Amino acid sequence: MYTIGDKIVYPMHGAGVIDSIEEKQVLGELRKYYIVKFSFGDMKIMIPCDATEHTGVREVACQASLVMVEAALRENSTEMSGNWNRRYRDNMEKLKLGDLHNVCEVVRNLMRVDRIKKLSTGEKKMLSNAKQILVSELHMASDRDVDEIARRIDELVLGGEMAL
Repeated sequence: MYTIGDKIVYPMHGAGVIDSIEEKQVLGELRKYYIVKFSFGDMKIMIPCDATEHTGVREVACQASLVMVEAALRENSTEMSGNWNRRYRDNMEKLKLGDLHNVCEVVRNLMRVDRIKKLSTGEKKMLSNAKQILVSELHMASDRDVDEIARRIDELVLGGEMAL
């Protein structure tokens, strides 16, 4: 169980802070909800307290995990389908899991594909969303500036020696 002030990651949305815990009646059922405020935009969502495991909610990565992120972003690209539609579905499944390494993999692979040949509109949007999810978590884990984090991701994926 999380508490107010905990930093968490919600798959497909990124990192946020538990703003409050409230009991609400939704569809005739009274349940406790985490009210989470996200670092990007002015978005708040309600997550049922008893469904966090099922939805993939997890704590924000610790400072030590940043070494894993750096390594994952520098790794060779993984093999992906040549069919953009299949590649999109595979990457969407990885993002839905909410695993930090999977998010790194999606960002890394799509950035490199985009460098060689332009991504479809759907994949461009996916890359933008995945990068925002990654930046939001790294921002919460390190308290570094989001623009600086985004630049460092670019350098790590596309070449360069700058560390997170």
